[in-house]
Amino acid sequence: MRSWVVTLLVSASLGACASTMEQTEGMDPSAVPPEQQADYAVFAQRCSKCHSLARPLNSGIADDAYWRMYVEKMRRQPGSGITENDRVPILRFLHWYSGSKQKTEQKTDGGL
Repeated sequence: MRSWVVTLLVSASLGACASTMEQTEGMDPSAVPPEQQADYAVFAQRCSKCHSLARPLNSGIADDAYWRMYVEKMRRQPGSGITENDRVPILRFLHWYSGSKQKTEQKTDGGL
């Protein structure tokens, strides 16, 4: 019985570590400006529940209409935990992220 409890506790600890790691995967959270931190927190919490954050961050999506469709599709997934109220902060963060990523890419490409 005791070994079962220890196994359960170790598994829970490893799961918590994986969740924290997924919340930072794909970008450095310290690069998010203060005015975007709350939106990033909702994005990281909800979106890392089903997949790594690198998945949406590296998707190449830059169109707000496509993000709205994508987030709505994810919201309807069973167990996603994304509520209707979560859509706005998630979309605000993705809009900011897409815009800042495009600006960074333009700078590194020499403005081409």
